[in-house]
Amino acid sequence: MRSTTFDEPVTVVGIGADGWAGLGERGRDALQHAQVILGGQRHLDLLPAAVPAQRVPWPTPLLPALPGLLAAHAGQRVCVLASGDPMWFGIGSHLVQLLGPDRVRVVTHPSSIALACARMGWPVEQVTVRSAVGRDLDGIRRDLVPDRRLLVLSQDAATSAALARILADAGYGPSEMTVLAALGTDREHRVDGRAQEWVTEPGDALNIVAVRVAAAAGTRVLATMPGLPDDAFDHDGALTKREARALALSRLAPTAGELLWDVGAGSGSIAIEWLRSDPATSAVAVESRDDRADRIAGNARTLGVPQLRVVRGRAPEALAGLPAPDAVFVGGGLTAPGVFDAAWDALRPGGRLVAHAVTLEGERELADQATRRGGDLTRLSIERVAPLGSFTGWAPARPVVQWAVRKS
Repeated sequence: MRSTTFDEPVTVVGIGADGWAGLGERGRDALQHAQVILGGQRHLDLLPAAVPAQRVPWPTPLLPALPGLLAAHAGQRVCVLASGDPMWFGIGSHLVQLLGPDRVRVVTHPSSIALACARMGWPVEQVTVRSAVGRDLDGIRRDLVPDRRLLVLSQDAATSAALARILADAGYGPSEMTVLAALGTDREHRVDGRAQEWVTEPGDALNIVAVRVAAAAGTRVLATMPGLPDDAFDHDGALTKREARALALSRLAPTAGELLWDVGAGSGSIAIEWLRSDPATSAVAVESRDDRADRIAGNARTLGVPQLRVVRGRAPEALAGLPAPDAVFVGGGLTAPGVFDAAWDALRPGGRLVAHAVTLEGERELADQATRRGGDLTRLSIERVAPLGSFTGWAPARPVVQWAVRKS
């Protein structure tokens, strides 16, 4: 797409719900001198008839059509209309990615986030922002911590009710909610209440929901650091236990933008905790049993990472065609022929591979892999206090052998 040429940079103009009246001189000037204006129909309708440019509404779906749409208007003075700040959950970042930063000029406008923080009296740097537009709202569950301030960009007028149900289901029914509708217009209004009692709809599809998170009595707060309690997961015993899971994730070392393969995922605990560590990570859980694959999807939704991709199939065949990972965890099926070869070949340079074994056969496989590829072997032994007759003693859990290696 970088081959598309424009005599001038594409100008992206942020516009508020107050339309033309709310635009500054730079935004108005860019629109008045444009030959083509691209944007959503709602935004195009805010322009006065005196603006002479050809108006082209966005197609649906937008992003796949965007390169061709821009190419069709190469050589013309193109303006793009966007909501508020185009670089905040907006089209601006997509245009920069397609054309390059030197071919995009952005004229910002106060975003709905800035307006919402002003109305709520919240410092912007202390707010967590999430979008429900085209996204699974269950992802909010990851952010539920008492006293956190959330701003949720709504998909439509029904978003607040759906959000209230999720909050109540997760044990955060006492959370205070405020719907701020039609911000910046003469129709601006707000609706306040608590999630557990929420019955009112804002009546305006253009709204943002502010949430001050509060937990109900007895609600267990789940951290985003690795090592969730084992009973946070629905499982049938196929679960990497808490201590071993935390140690595995410390060696997998999740970083923003990276992709994990969780092979033989069982309950999906490794992939789920990888995703909870940073919202910019991604993960694929590979599981051969349908019942376990269903559990993985359910766990991912409950724990706030519904974006986890679940692949049903047996490794190594199920690994074919998956995007190259930055890290791989092998927890099940590690003695199956070809699993490690397929994972190692796909792993990016600098990537990390971690595997756990609890059987003698698995230990032998990991020892052979360490001999071939390097890395280090660690034996993890955990003991927990348990009744011993009329007394109390240490009960050892099954030891786990961990192999961890970095690909050069």
